[in-house]
Amino acid sequence: MTDPPSPPPGAPPAGSSPPGAPAAAPAGAPAWAAHLPAGVAPGDVDLLARRTLPAAWADRWRARPDRPVIRPPGGTWLTGADLLARTAAVAGRLAAAGLVPGDRVVMAGGPSADLVVAHCAALRAGLVVVPVNPAYSERELGVIVADAEPRAALLDDGRLRAWARTLGPGVVVAGTDVALPGPAAGGGPPLDATGPADPALLPYTSGTTGTPKGALLTHGNLLASTEALLLAWRWTGDDRLIHCLPLFHMHGLGVGLHGTLLAGASAVLLPRFEPEAVLAAAADPDLGATLFFGVPTMYARLAGAPGVERLGGLRLCVSGSAPLSAGLHHRLAEATGQRVVERYGMTETVMLVSNPVDGERRPGTVGLPLPGVEVRLDHRGATGTGEILVRGPNVFGGYWRRPDATAEAIVDGWFRTGDIGTFDGDGYLSIVGRAKELIITGGYNVYPREIEDLLRSHASVVDVAVVGTPSEEWGEVVTAYVEPGPGFDAGALTAWAAPQLAPYKRPRVVHAVDALPRNPMGKVVRDRLRPPD
Repeated sequence: MTDPPSPPPGAPPAGSSPPGAPAAAPAGAPAWAAHLPAGVAPGDVDLLARRTLPAAWADRWRARPDRPVIRPPGGTWLTGADLLARTAAVAGRLAAAGLVPGDRVVMAGGPSADLVVAHCAALRAGLVVVPVNPAYSERELGVIVADAEPRAALLDDGRLRAWARTLGPGVVVAGTDVALPGPAAGGGPPLDATGPADPALLPYTSGTTGTPKGALLTHGNLLASTEALLLAWRWTGDDRLIHCLPLFHMHGLGVGLHGTLLAGASAVLLPRFEPEAVLAAAADPDLGATLFFGVPTMYARLAGAPGVERLGGLRLCVSGSAPLSAGLHHRLAEATGQRVVERYGMTETVMLVSNPVDGERRPGTVGLPLPGVEVRLDHRGATGTGEILVRGPNVFGGYWRRPDATAEAIVDGWFRTGDIGTFDGDGYLSIVGRAKELIITGGYNVYPREIEDLLRSHASVVDVAVVGTPSEEWGEVVTAYVEPGPGFDAGALTAWAAPQLAPYKRPRVVHAVDALPRNPMGKVVRDRLRPPD
């Protein structure tokens, strides 16, 4: 295993590098020191000083009770005072229903004031939030309920509530408004009494390769990652986020919402992603937006939308949850002046790595380890690639009730991400694929990401996913599924790609499809790829 390359002797302090220069930690400092603002030394960083997110949020709300914090779709601003009072009331109703610290609470809903309040209230009361996709089927919800054994389910969809009553007899079922009886006068649970080691969040992995697993994250895991983002992204109370990511996923919940509340910042919740709505919000002087977080699919649609230059007025745009191609990064930079920050995280770790805010945001890489995070590669063969291993206070301690999966994933204190990566000479990390997506053809290893990045740069390709399909002769053959653009021709595409790839990497089969199958965060679901009829 190897660590990222050490910065060169005499590297400039973090924060002093001009845009376009590689970020570098001071000599002898951890790699993550490259993210620190000028004047902040690694020894000054204590990611757990505030103990838990809900305690820190409540302190923010008390200190600035009149400050606008969350504007829900179609609603008016919730202030710090509103959140302080409403979360305490909801926590009281959950306690009156019999819930005690450590109980699991399933939550699902669209972006709303009720969902934000319910989520924060549960954490303030020491409950463990189990966020689920409101589009789940009865079977999918049943898998989560059976495994998590929740004490309550707060769901804004009547269909989901009916299923929950059937799937979990004895479970307290309500809407996200938590319209339950309150405690007796003067009653209510102790609030903000949990510590960093207590459980807080039980998100489930996507399950594309089997039954979803619950990743049990502590209050310390959530706080450490969020504090690291505030440092690295210079996130302050002056920021205002355009938020259109789902609140059941780590990107929208563990980054967008949690970070906004910890920074003392504010967020405008949009009901869904629509390019016109995002660009209108970005250009609204009365709104004063400074941040936008999205997935590559969103940025691709924004890049092709009229008025995309309006993104240029924001302080920072961040991309994650799927690879952002270098080509799209450059298109956005040319159209808007925005050098989108690509970052890397997982359900089990929240955020791990990010391109720097001060310094070069290097297209095609996910950047440098965030404060507190260590990254190593477990090399495979003689190549410079290897499985990405991580550790830090943000990394979970194991899977819920799955000691077998935990023992396989966490080895000698390092979490094996399953992602294959490589470091460049400046320590920037690139992800070249998933270990389980490796294609072995004729005895050679092929990582789909490399082929996809090349094909995606062709003018006739809107998007592409590359997989291996069984072959008696080769074991697997490299197969590309393409969302075609104008002028697409499969033969011309393969002929164009051939000189740029070693023979064993060249796609032997190309399928044109109307749309690649994706999950709600825009990631391609590879096991659902099928040749067109």
